[in-house]
Amino acid sequence: MSTDLTQPAAIEASGLAPLIDGHNDLAWAARETRAYSVAGLDGDMTGTFHTDIARLRRGGVGGQFWSVYSPSDIPAAEAVTYTLEQIDFVHRLIERYPDDFAYAWRGDDVRRAWREGRIASLLGAEGGHSIDGSLAVLRELARLGVRYMTLTHNDNTPWADSATDEPVHGGLTDFGRQVVAEMNRLGMLVDLSHVAATTMHDALDVSTAPVIFSHSSCRAVTDHPRNVPDDVLERLPANGGVIMIAYVPFFVSQSVADWSTGDCSSAIPASTVDDVVAHIEHARDVAGIDHIGIGSDYDGVDVFPDRMGDVTGHAVVLDRLAERGWSSGDLAKLMGDNLLRVLDATGGS
Repeated sequence: MSTDLTQPAAIEASGLAPLIDGHNDLAWAARETRAYSVAGLDGDMTGTFHTDIARLRRGGVGGQFWSVYSPSDIPAAEAVTYTLEQIDFVHRLIERYPDDFAYAWRGDDVRRAWREGRIASLLGAEGGHSIDGSLAVLRELARLGVRYMTLTHNDNTPWADSATDEPVHGGLTDFGRQVVAEMNRLGMLVDLSHVAATTMHDALDVSTAPVIFSHSSCRAVTDHPRNVPDDVLERLPANGGVIMIAYVPFFVSQSVADWSTGDCSSAIPASTVDDVVAHIEHARDVAGIDHIGIGSDYDGVDVFPDRMGDVTGHAVVLDRLAERGWSSGDLAKLMGDNLLRVLDATGGS
C-alpha cells in the first residue's frame, strides 16, 4: 500500500480546494471486521482498513462522504436498521475525533471545517432499499444528516431499476419520481451511481436540482454496467451535476472488467493510475471540466490500481494529472470546487 506519501505538489499548487471524496465504505468495513468500533483510527490501520486519519491527511482529503450502506438483497426493514447503525458509526467517529472531523451538510460547513483544519464529513446512503418504500423514512434520514441517497444498489428497488439487475420498471416508477422530488425538496442529493441508464435519464428528467454520481466511471472507456454512458454525461451541464470518478479496477480497466466475467482462475490483471486518469479526462471531455469529481470507493472493494491501495492513492492521481499539464484551477474544480457548487445549490427547504 502507498503508506509513505506526503501531500502532493498538485494539492499545494492549487491552493483552492482540498479534495472531496464522494464515497468511502469505512462504516461497512468496520461493521464487518470490528463490530463498528471507531477506536484506533488515529493510529495506523494499514492491513485492517484502507482508511485512517493520518493517511486521509497524506492523501490530501479535506472532505469525505461516508457511505452508510446495507446489502440490497436483505429484507428492506433490516436494511433500514443497517443504515441507521452506520449513521451512528459516522456520528461516533466525528465525536471520537473532534480535532480531525467535522459534520457537514452545506458547502459553508465544508469550508468552515477546512478553515479549522478538520476533514468535512458528510453522509451518503447507498441504495434506495434503505427507506423501505417510505418517504417518512427518507425524511428521517435527512434529519439524521444523510446528504445523498443512491437510488439503487446492485438490485432493483420496487421503484427504480439497477444497473446490475434485470430491468422491470424501464427506469423510475411514479413512486420513484416522488422519491426524487422529495429528495430535491429536502436538499438531499440524488445519487445515480448503481442505477440503470434508463433510471439515470428518468431522474435527470425529473430532478430540479443537480444530481451526482458518487462513485462511477465512464462506459465509453470501460464497458461495465456500473459506468455512465456518454449520452448521460452529455446531460450533466444542463442539470449542473457532477460525476465522481471511481478507482475500482473493474470500472476503470477493460481487461479487469473482462476478467471478472470469466472464470477468474487466473490472476487479476493489473490496473494503474493511468486507467483512472483516462476516465477522468473522458468525463472532462464529454461533460465538461465543471462536472467532474472523485469518488474512490475505498474500503468498499478489495483491489485498487497499483500504488493506489489506500486513501493516500488520491495523491497519486493528482500528481499524475499535474504531470499531464492540468492547471491548478482545473485540478481544484475536480478536487472540490465542482462539488461545493452542487452543495451550495442544494440546501433544502
